[in-house]
Amino acid sequence: MKVGHDIETKRANWSFDGNVADTFVEHVRQSVPLYDAGHDLVCSISDYFVRDDSLSYEIGTSTGQLLRKLAEHHAHKPGARWVGIDPVEAMAEKAREYCAGLASVEIVCDDALTFPFEKADLFVSYYCIQFVPPRHRQELLNRLYERLHWGGALIMFEKVRGPDARFQDMSVALYNDFKARNGFTADEILNKTASLKGVLEPFSTEGNLGLLRRAGFTDVMSVMKWICFEGFLAIK
Repeated sequence: MKVGHDIETKRANWSFDGNVADTFVEHVRQSVPLYDAGHDLVCSISDYFVRDDSLSYEIGTSTGQLLRKLAEHHAHKPGARWVGIDPVEAMAEKAREYCAGLASVEIVCDDALTFPFEKADLFVSYYCIQFVPPRHRQELLNRLYERLHWGGALIMFEKVRGPDARFQDMSVALYNDFKARNGFTADEILNKTASLKGVLEPFSTEGNLGLLRRAGFTDVMSVMKWICFEGFLAIK
């Protein structure tokens, strides 16, 4: 099944492996509302948490677009370190190429559920945790909370489901309209939806807040919202 940008996949079998990394940036930019604006917002929010001696992680760094922006945004803090983690080697390799020359950046191909995180001031997850199987999601959030310094933060952007059936129907229709306006064909939209069955499992806003609260976060704020896409800032 073709889903646009020369990406082919199968029903309920979406993967970031193979040739997806080659056109991932163009594909996600056309697929996710406010994609670049969200990057800029993450950089601005990071000012409150990144110091010259900070270690920060991006979970699901994909091709390294946001990680490079963050490192360049804080280039005047030469002691700040940035580690991008992605479980797909093709993505990690693209990120290494994109971030080449930045001494403050390290790219690791590994699983965030088992990676030995050092204590950090900032974790960033930009539309990543929605792909973690629900049975492991709380465990991951618990790990991130535990590895944050007191006063550190998690910036988490997620696709979200509506709070009830009516709002969910509206969200799906409005999002499909967005993708159609951005040039995806009806078949590509339907194929992408079919490929994500059982792979992308969004929680509602309240579901994500519940994950954060159970992990230990009590200071949480929504920082960006576009229908079914939302950014959260959680401070330890």
